[in-house]
Amino acid sequence: MRKTERYPVTGGTSLWQIYKTVSFWKVVKCFIVIEIARFTPFLSVKNWLYRTFLKMNVGKRVAFALKVTPDTMFPERISVGDDTIIGFNTTILAHEYLVDEYRLGDVSIGKEVMIGANTTILPGVTIGDGAVVSAMTLVHKDVPEGAMVGGNPMQIIYTKQQRQQRS
Repeated sequence: MRKTERYPVTGGTSLWQIYKTVSFWKVVKCFIVIEIARFTPFLSVKNWLYRTFLKMNVGKRVAFALKVTPDTMFPERISVGDDTIIGFNTTILAHEYLVDEYRLGDVSIGKEVMIGANTTILPGVTIGDGAVVSAMTLVHKDVPEGAMVGGNPMQIIYTKQQRQQRS
């Protein structure tokens, strides 16, 4: 089970109550910064934007490919370790707005992780150091250190121990 905080709502769906949960101006600022970063080809500029304006914990030499979209409402809940690559058009969510509740959860991506293109990472997930996430994966639970995962829903293809046994 993902590690999320659950907040029940009444009087309509949780998304209709969005600005009771997060400031409108914060969402505007995050949206503008993320849209600029999605299209800039300069990795150091992206990392600076994410660290400075979104308060994300971004390690050294992290590579966010074009069109990566971090959470627009709670980006400060995302951390990415050193030397990690996040593939084209990946979405990293730290929130989910549901019919009768919303959920928040930290997303922790380890060091030397490779995340393939068009992946979606849900809130409350930890991806261990050295893990590989194949393209178009829905990461809905934790990924063990050194594992390779893929699919929708995500499945473990092999673990660090299995990889070492093959070598």
